[in-house]
This record gives sequence, C-alpha cells and structure tokens, in this order.
Amino acid sequence: MAIAIDLRTATDHFPGIGRYAVSLMQELSRLRGGSQKFILIHDATRPARWDLRSLGSERMTMVNIPISPFSIRQQWIIPRHLKTCQASLYHSLYYMMPYRPGVATVVTVYDLIPLMVPHHTPLKVRLLFHMMLWLALRTARQVIVISETARRSLLARFDLPAEKVTAIPLAMDPRFQPQRPQAVEALRNRLALGGPYVLYLGTNKPHKNLVRLVEAWERLQPTPASLVIAGFWDPRYPEAREKVKTLSLENAVRFLGPVAEEDLPALYCGASLFVFPSECEGFGLPVLEAMACGTPVITSNVSAMPEVAGQSALLVNPYDVAGLAQAMRQVLQTPSLREDLVRRGLQRVKDFSWKRCATATLDVYAQAMGR
Repeated sequence: MAIAIDLRTATDHFPGIGRYAVSLMQELSRLRGGSQKFILIHDATRPARWDLRSLGSERMTMVNIPISPFSIRQQWIIPRHLKTCQASLYHSLYYMMPYRPGVATVVTVYDLIPLMVPHHTPLKVRLLFHMMLWLALRTARQVIVISETARRSLLARFDLPAEKVTAIPLAMDPRFQPQRPQAVEALRNRLALGGPYVLYLGTNKPHKNLVRLVEAWERLQPTPASLVIAGFWDPRYPEAREKVKTLSLENAVRFLGPVAEEDLPALYCGASLFVFPSECEGFGLPVLEAMACGTPVITSNVSAMPEVAGQSALLVNPYDVAGLAQAMRQVLQTPSLREDLVRRGLQRVKDFSWKRCATATLDVYAQAMGR
C-alpha cells in the first residue's frame, strides 16, 4: 500500500505547515509494524529551512514535482503522478490541492483565520478561501484538523458529517527542552541579545496582533528588558515596524527575522517571558515549544490558545492593550509567578506527542480507505 503525502507546502513561505509536515513524517518513519510505503511529494525549487531529502528511507520515497500549489497545472500533473506511482491514498497538507486526484484523499485543515477574523482579510480573498476550502472538503473522504477548536469551527461553517472530521493535536519536537546555560549564552552573544528579553516568535500577519503587542510594550517603558520579535517577516504587513517608529521604541524592540531551526530552543530558553497574543490560531505550536523549554508564557484567551495552554499560561484578552501590558509586567516582576508558570508548562507539554499524532493519522488513513 502506497500513501502519497504532499509536502509542497513544507517551505519557508509556510513555516507552520513545514514544521508539522517534517515532524509528522519523521514520526511515521519510526512507527513499527506497518506495511505502508510513503511517497513524499516535494518541490526542490522552493527554499525550505528543512532538508526534506533527509526524510527518504526504505519506507519513504522522495518525488520532486516542481509545481506550486497555487498553479492550475497541479490539477492534472499531481493526479498523473499519483496514478504512475500507484498510490492508494493521497494526503494533502494544504487546501489548495488537486480536486480530482483519482484516489482516496485526506486533507489537513489548520484554521479558518480568513473567516474567523474577517477584518484582516479582503472580501475577495475570503470568498476565494471559502470556495477553495469547500472544494477540498468535498474532495476529501476524511479531514484532519489540529485542534478541537478548529474542528468545532469547521463543522459550524460547513455542512459536513461530524465523523468525517478528526482533531489530531500537534506536539513539539523533542529538541525543545531546557538548554545548557552555555548554549543559551552562545546564542545570545551571536545574536547580540545583551540584556533580558521578552520573546515573540511567529509571522507578522495581521491576526498575530503585533501592533497591540508593541503598544503594550510601550506602556512598560522604561524597562531593562527588550522585546524581541522573531520569525518570517512578510513585507506586505509593515505595521508593527511602523508602530515601533511612531512610538520611538527603536531601542526597546528588536526585529530578528527568521531564526535557524537549530537555534530556536536556545532562543526560547534565553527569554524571560514568551508572549503570543494572536487573535486566532488553529493550534498555536510556539506556545507548547516555549513551555517545553521552561519559559513562562502569556497567550490569548480566545481561539485555540486556551485549549493548548490549559492552566499553564497566563491568558489575556488580545484586544486589551492595557491588560496585556499588565500581564507582562506581572510576570516579569513576580518571580513566584514565573516559577509557577514554568512548572505548569513543563507538566502540560507531556500531554502532547508526535507519536500519538502519527498513530492517529494512520487511523484516519485507514478510515479514508474503508479499512
């Protein structure tokens, strides 16, 4: 039995999908007792921080198909390859996919952000998202979502049988754990992170709420700590940088841009606090990664963040700038609270496992093939 998994979105343009894809593939390759063979479709022409070629093994064959998921040509090229390699099932990790693949299909849906926070998304984009997602849902025999929150949202907005949609939570890579002080100090020196810092890691898309984060940080001034904003930067959304200039915070806010995957654990560990004030997420993986590294977390009290964080983070209203500022001040100035959040976070991450994610994904494959 050959299962084709489409990794063409495991690129720097889709950092969250890429991390999910690589972690899932690594765990699937470790599972014993299965007879499945995996065909991993990727696009070697697209920049990616992960070496997807390393996923190749006795059970996993890499197939390079250099075609964008945004290209109309995928509608006939991908099905042709699926037929050639005699795939029994096709798993698309993105909703923009071939809508007549010719084999049993599973699609992973991460969130409904364009529909859930429409004030950040033009009407034309929302309509296109809704149409393409509807086509993907109609094509798939089974749908994977990454949280119960995302599952409820999907079932509320689309006419789907409940048994067709399965929530499979993500997990953090085992390398996200407390690091040796020497490794943290070496990274701080290399990135010129001299003093204490509060960290945000993610993209700068509008729903990530970075403008309000900067405004909240301005309310903490003066403070010896700096705010470090790291992650892929989309030039279409310059508002956070502009807000830093407007508030004259150039010496208090640092924009790091993308950080190498191998440096992320030390970056988390070096932070006095991790802040993730997003308005909407399908899961919120950085929350788990920070907790696993022993860093206290503040995140939003909406969308999937409470489901992921449980009682192990300080939850705030993402639209309340004063409340966010007060929460950061409270954690930074209260050692006992920080210690409690660290302890709770390290315990919380034990509830999440890539092995459980991979095993549950195989169960969904079996359902899609009627087994």
